Amino acid sequence: MKISFCCTDTKAEPWLAGLRAALPGDEVEQWEPGAPPVDYAVVWMPPQQFLDEQPQLKALFNIGAGVDALMKMRLPLHAAVVRLDDAGMSVQMAEYVSHAVIRHFREFDGYEADVKQGKWSYRKPRLRTDFPVGVMGLGVLGERVATTLRQFEFPVLGWSRSPKEIPGMQCFSGDAGFEDFLSATRILVCLLPLTPGTQDIMNRKNLSRLMPGGYVINVARGAHLVDEDLIALIDSGHLAGATLDVFRTEPLPPAHPFWQHPRITVTPHTSARTLREESIAQIAGKIAAVQAGLTISSLAGVVDPKKGY
Repeated sequence: MKISFCCTDTKAEPWLAGLRAALPGDEVEQWEPGAPPVDYAVVWMPPQQFLDEQPQLKALFNIGAGVDALMKMRLPLHAAVVRLDDAGMSVQMAEYVSHAVIRHFREFDGYEADVKQGKWSYRKPRLRTDFPVGVMGLGVLGERVATTLRQFEFPVLGWSRSPKEIPGMQCFSGDAGFEDFLSATRILVCLLPLTPGTQDIMNRKNLSRLMPGGYVINVARGAHLVDEDLIALIDSGHLAGATLDVFRTEPLPPAHPFWQHPRITVTPHTSARTLREESIAQIAGKIAAVQAGLTISSLAGVVDPKKGY
């Protein structure tokens, strides 16, 4: 079995060593232009030339949960796209979102500002029941975030394109449930895949439906959010602020107003990083399962081209 590694902005040597150790009977090589045909590819933002030169590929294993960039490319006709379904990212995402929610709810950002000015301040404790958290996107990461937040006794709601059932949580789905979901939410967490249907979903119209004093946490993709609409709603007082980890242009340009806005917290796309060892184990396990007779279509994480995730 021949496997090609073709990942932009990723140091190849540790991945190659790990894949070779996990798949000792297979040939694993870094892709070079003009390389011979392979059966599978491990990729991250590969050049179009690679995809055009490998029309016989059976599957592309993406070393991340998000496949929006890959799905915009011209892919080999019969190749399945398989994303990571966890590989250590869900616990990181749960940590990040929980931190952002609690920091806002407990007003730790306000305490931090006071301390910098030498103030010993007091804020009246707030009620968790007044801060329902709505999680958009209930895949592996979204469900882990939602169930973690419930451990802190926040009311948690969920919304997804297709119906989901998560014990102890009210779930909404589709266009019919979207407005009710938003109107019942005060802290909105975006964990949606980026598709034509979800691009710009956090716009003025939808964000205006959040409860007064709403707060936005975006850990999905920058293109989900209309930047100027968010700023306008914060400045008007309808929204209390935002924590943003993803942006339309990354790195975030120095002149972007998010950097200096007093009610917006910016982090450099660090909410959930790909963990190499866990990712290699998952990818190698899936390739081994196919070699043992499992069909590619039955693997966890296979992307539906029509849905884009």
